[in-house]
Amino acid sequence: MLRITGNRIVSERLSSINRWRRWYSVQVARKDNEAGFIPKLPAFDYTPPPYEGPSGEEILAKRKEFLSPSMFFFYKKPLNIVHGKMQYLFDENGRRYLDAFGGIATVSCGHCHPKVVEAIVNQTRKLQHSTILYLNNAVADFAEALAAKLPGDLKVVFFTNSGTEANELALLMAKLYTGNHDVISLRNGYHGNAAGTMGATAQSVWKFNVIQSGVHHAVNPDPYRGIFGSDGEKYARDVEEIIEYGTSGNVAAFISEAIQGVGGIVELAPGYLPAVYKMVKNAGGLCIADEVQAGFGRTGSHFWGFEAHGVVPDIVTMAKGIGSGIPLGAVVTTPRIAEVLTQRSYFNTFGGNPVCSAAGRAVLDVIAQENLQQNALTVGTYLKNTLTALQHKYQLIGNVRGKGLMLGVELVTDRELKTPAKLETLHIMDQMKDLGVLIGKGGCRGNVFRITPPLCFTKEDADFLVGAMDYTMSKI
Repeated sequence: MLRITGNRIVSERLSSINRWRRWYSVQVARKDNEAGFIPKLPAFDYTPPPYEGPSGEEILAKRKEFLSPSMFFFYKKPLNIVHGKMQYLFDENGRRYLDAFGGIATVSCGHCHPKVVEAIVNQTRKLQHSTILYLNNAVADFAEALAAKLPGDLKVVFFTNSGTEANELALLMAKLYTGNHDVISLRNGYHGNAAGTMGATAQSVWKFNVIQSGVHHAVNPDPYRGIFGSDGEKYARDVEEIIEYGTSGNVAAFISEAIQGVGGIVELAPGYLPAVYKMVKNAGGLCIADEVQAGFGRTGSHFWGFEAHGVVPDIVTMAKGIGSGIPLGAVVTTPRIAEVLTQRSYFNTFGGNPVCSAAGRAVLDVIAQENLQQNALTVGTYLKNTLTALQHKYQLIGNVRGKGLMLGVELVTDRELKTPAKLETLHIMDQMKDLGVLIGKGGCRGNVFRITPPLCFTKEDADFLVGAMDYTMSKI
């Protein structure tokens, strides 16, 4: 009896202690909140309709049974996102999140932007699909508007469904036009996951063990981790040596992103692209600008990422932000280069689909009418400066980089050695999600936050994002 009584007393004491701990945690959280330490979502005058679909657990069960096992997701407990409005997303319980990832730099205008939705709905009511074998004004009008955004003689447009398809087509055209086969791309670059683009991609995590020939990966001109710092011309010498020692002296193409997205928002060192473009052209090759992530005003200072480097490519590829969420991609080149596809028949069933074309045209209009490129510059600069200030506070932040609303924050456990803080990155991402902020992750070491929100992002949103990151890091 005494033993039972003793256990009961111990149990009651433990229960009392646990109640006290819970009370104390609530009080501390309340005080932190009152003191402004816990960041709060900016006000947003919108309430989504009630969700009546299946739960996240049910969806996850179906996904495991019926979808590819290669598909992965963020967070220990995956989010069931059911609604979106501008820069915000809502889960099945109606909770609002700040979307600082933008569907991987895709949602340019904002989720469900009314003008884009209206264009899609209006076109869908008239004609969802026919084929480019017939005439339709939607694709012609969009091609004209898109070509007007590019410099020089870049005015012939081929529409695709994705960035991978766009890059595949660009590489094919370069090989046909030059008669050469060697392609040069950058280490740490990402260009897609099909046959040719997987070869051009230079991160092992995205490459399967299949034959990928004819591609040479040059030293990456990474100002943070690279051997020459920000001296772009020194990195460019590697391309010169690749041409001299690794090819016949003639190449088909050089392909690169202006800012490496999947690679962790890595900007190319200044002076690099002008030097390399000259070398490649001297070797008979074409220069391909992969603008899948950096295009459509995301960098703020320019509409296209390559423009900041003072170069004009021979071929430009694009996707993601082009449709603000609609599956759409494009290749734009010169009339002379475009002629090579007449040697045989090139066809893409859905390329130039009327609904996708209407969406793309609406996106261009919204970016212009709402000054989203300028907003990307203004808010992006403010956000980068605020993140840089946070870097001075936490040794965990090794580097803040990027332009406009394409920013990266690299976490390291040792600033001198630049040791990747992979586990810390995952932990902070999960904690920020609990606070209401969704950000991306990238870099071949998995230790870089990718911040690529819709271009309607505000300074208040930026403050909330940095506040959530600050609060989370303060608890580590």
